[in-house]
Amino acid sequence: MGHRYRFASLAGAIGLSAFATAATPQSGVPAPDIWERPSSNTFGSPGLIEMPTAHQRKDADLTTTLSAFDGVQRLTFDFQITERLSGVFRYSQIFDYFGNGSYYDRSFDLRYQLVDETDVLPAVTVGLTDFGGTGVYASEYLVATKTFGRVRATGGIGWGRLGSRGGFENPLGALSDRFKTRGPSATGIETTGQPDTDDWFRGDAAFFGGLEYAVNDRFRLALEYSSDNYTAEKDRGIFEQVSPINIGASYKLRNGIVVSGAYLYGTTAAVSLSYPFNFKQPRAISGPVDPGPIPVSVRASRSAHDLGWTEDNTRRASIHQTLQKVLPLEGMSLDGVSVEATQVYVRVRPEDSLPPARAAGRVARILTAVMPASVETFVITMVSPNGVPSSDITIARSDLEELEFAPDGTWQAFARSRFRDPYSGSLGVTYDALSGFSPNFDWGVGPYVSSSYFDPASPVRLDFGLEGRARWEPVNGMVFTGILTQRFAGNRGDLRESDSTIRRVRSDANIYIGTSDTQLSRLTADYYFRPGKDLYGRVSAGYLEQMYGGVSTELLWKPVDSRLAVGAEVNYVKQRDFGVDFNFQDYEVATGHLSFYYKAKNDFHYQLDLGRYLNEDWGGTLTVDREFDNGIRIGAFATLTDIPFEDFGEGSFDKGIRIHIPFSTFTNTRSEGAISRTIRPVLRDGGARLNVDGRLYEQVRDLHRPAMQEQWGQFLR
Repeated sequence: MGHRYRFASLAGAIGLSAFATAATPQSGVPAPDIWERPSSNTFGSPGLIEMPTAHQRKDADLTTTLSAFDGVQRLTFDFQITERLSGVFRYSQIFDYFGNGSYYDRSFDLRYQLVDETDVLPAVTVGLTDFGGTGVYASEYLVATKTFGRVRATGGIGWGRLGSRGGFENPLGALSDRFKTRGPSATGIETTGQPDTDDWFRGDAAFFGGLEYAVNDRFRLALEYSSDNYTAEKDRGIFEQVSPINIGASYKLRNGIVVSGAYLYGTTAAVSLSYPFNFKQPRAISGPVDPGPIPVSVRASRSAHDLGWTEDNTRRASIHQTLQKVLPLEGMSLDGVSVEATQVYVRVRPEDSLPPARAAGRVARILTAVMPASVETFVITMVSPNGVPSSDITIARSDLEELEFAPDGTWQAFARSRFRDPYSGSLGVTYDALSGFSPNFDWGVGPYVSSSYFDPASPVRLDFGLEGRARWEPVNGMVFTGILTQRFAGNRGDLRESDSTIRRVRSDANIYIGTSDTQLSRLTADYYFRPGKDLYGRVSAGYLEQMYGGVSTELLWKPVDSRLAVGAEVNYVKQRDFGVDFNFQDYEVATGHLSFYYKAKNDFHYQLDLGRYLNEDWGGTLTVDREFDNGIRIGAFATLTDIPFEDFGEGSFDKGIRIHIPFSTFTNTRSEGAISRTIRPVLRDGGARLNVDGRLYEQVRDLHRPAMQEQWGQFLR
């Protein structure tokens, strides 16, 4: 034991000597990106080795960190929500925490940078670690970091776990005596799943700090004094400490992965891997590049006065045939064309992988090459995937000819374009018979992967199989859909049995999965329509999802130029039988929500749903997403209803994280499909909402002016 302590002290002295040498002024200037991103500590947050630092990551970074040392493994996802605010989800495995195998812990953190670093001031950040849950890692801190060339110095004060070594009476006790004591979550385990606000910044406090030295833009050394005493782990014989000094080093590989190693507390070695993925500028794998658009075709002088083509039916037919052939090559389908002497109406449906603003720009370019010279006005109607005309974009052909190569041509084009609700515009247009909507039938079979998370017996469960989909649209807006899956392998059916004391409206998912490998996931008839200006309607009937069938109706108010939308949904459903048959159980329920949507600037989107859930409970769900121009979305949600926390069970209330990453982000070209996952710490029966595909807001919002404005940089691409 003494030998290990002497080794740690010697290593610490060597480290201090190296830092002192590094701090001495030297010739040359460090590379400007030497501190491009802060290092990750073993908790997956910006930090030294185990202690936090004050600098934040790059805006929109999602940093994944896997760390391991004596008896402990942590997998952490750290997302930089804004330039100052970051959020962390951590999943930890602690061996023999209760003496009967591994204990799996879920925790959430929040960090906010109060002060940016300047020539005089350090960066200052306040943080909450494991702020609502078991309390295994519950702590709070205030930390400052200052850069001196190749050296960064950090000092801070911590509470909870970060106040457990060398602690002293809380200085906040001068404000109120309630800050002097802390609840049991500081050393024990609570299973509430609720924010433990009564413990924040309470109890003893302690100082921590350290130094970090950047040898170059890839290699860093670190030395720290830790204020975490690992009290619970030492009491259980999991982990041993003989010194508060930790030393470590990290190296960034050329692919961006950071490999780190450390010697902790004079007793054990730690290793970790960390990888940052920026949602604004993701790294694409090598592959074909999306071909550029055709150039704008500029008319010859005075040709716009030639109207002789209007009497030529052959010319009209040629226009229709060309559009029907060319638009699918650009990722769009044609719903209709109406050509007049000086203007043209075109209805198009962009593929999911094609940003609507880019789709509008490419349609406009094609029209300059296809339309006769007298056609000056293009009215492009953007149609939702299920056939709902959602916005008219009116563009002057002469503007395209003028602005294609102008330095700010894209934004001038936006300023000169006009957005309008088709209900007051193109909805009444009679489209040429040669190019009107034609019924379509699509089907396909492909592999699927279905996942479940955080079962203590198996943290990640997967099913593999084939999924068959069929879609028939006999008339515009009427859609019949069927989805059939066949599982070949997997273990999701072995999920632990529900212990819910309320009606099991969701927690019997394992029974649905395990009863049959063949599942009829969906069999519905959906009708989409426009009941009035700024209004959209939907009626769906059938087997709406794996667990419920019935009728769902929806009405949405969403003006074309508004960032606000309001929707109302009413459903009457019955719970489906566990087998693949067409029977139902004896549970039926009427549910519904009033929903408010707001698309804020800087990529943020807010949604508030108020109403009745599947368990006949009343309450609301708040969802906050950050959505990027490339289609990536990441967000979090929380639901509170009138079901008491103790009746809800583990987790206290429904909450989670959701992420959506289109495949096109990685392939450099248009490609269908995406990685979409909703990650819940635990699936229970309170706050459960019906899963209905094709809800209206998701169908139309990206085709309206606010979303188009944020994408408009792609209009001339």
